[in-house]
Amino acid sequence: MRSAHVGVMSCFPSLLPPSFTKTKPSPKFRMSMSEDPVREWILSEGKATKITKISPVGGGCINFANRYDTDAGSFFVKTNRSIGPSMFEAEALGLGAMYETGTIRVPKPYKVGPLPTGGSFIIMEFIQFGASRSNQSDLGRKLAEMHKAGKSSKGYGFDIDNTIGSTPQINTWSSDWVQFYGEHRLGYQLKLALDQYGDKTIYEKGQRLVKSMGPLFANVVVEPCLLHGDLWSGNISSDKNGDPVILDPACYYGHSEAEFGMSWCAGFGGSFYNSYFEVMPKQPGFEERRDLYMLYHYLNHYNLFGSGYRSSAMSIIDGYLAFLKA
Repeated sequence: MRSAHVGVMSCFPSLLPPSFTKTKPSPKFRMSMSEDPVREWILSEGKATKITKISPVGGGCINFANRYDTDAGSFFVKTNRSIGPSMFEAEALGLGAMYETGTIRVPKPYKVGPLPTGGSFIIMEFIQFGASRSNQSDLGRKLAEMHKAGKSSKGYGFDIDNTIGSTPQINTWSSDWVQFYGEHRLGYQLKLALDQYGDKTIYEKGQRLVKSMGPLFANVVVEPCLLHGDLWSGNISSDKNGDPVILDPACYYGHSEAEFGMSWCAGFGGSFYNSYFEVMPKQPGFEERRDLYMLYHYLNHYNLFGSGYRSSAMSIIDGYLAFLKA
């Protein structure tokens, strides 16, 4: 969720490695080595002695992307000419946290920094993608392994705020999942809708849901698991060996079920869930909470792209208010 919307109910493209891209090239650097921190890092800490080719990578409209081929291997580099390093720092922390679990494959982040002309960059591992999307069963198992391995003693949240698409995602630590999700996920999006559209109806009904959703978590053990946070089809692929790869995260520690909030845009099938629940057993009331986690992403799409997503969000809210008799 880091690129332009391409249709009212479409999921939108992410920044994909070269084998998936056919969009116009990004500008190449025109800086000397001393003025080019990307080239400088690659030719020092990246252990390359020469850069043999710089190839543009398309697929996104927020950042430019290039593949740097060198005598020490290839690197994937994203740059943004107007936003400082904080956005890429958050991405690097998320990628690093997922990488450290040693479970599902993600691009290893190497370096984040400012550009001398303004803006910022991130250098990460280049992963050569395979010809097809990942096997659903493997993806479900590997994702569950990441959730099981990635735990936090700090509770729910993350060490840094990040973004979901271009919307700020507040990750202030909390010991209470229902409070965290109600305040920093649903509540934040509802307030945006009120401020941006003057939508009092969705705000007031949504707040009623936030105050009433506690019973949905009765008899549920909620542990803070490391979440990718923005798992839809554009952020899922496979490497050349067919192993699943996930990228472009909006990481935080939360209820494992929240990972499926973009399932309406991810194409998860029965084999995915079967494999996932073999590792992370299904909790009582899973089906009743599923739409609650989709609501966050429908609200975000509403705030980012307008009224085409309002009816889906409103329908979920009304359904829960009736179910909870709130």
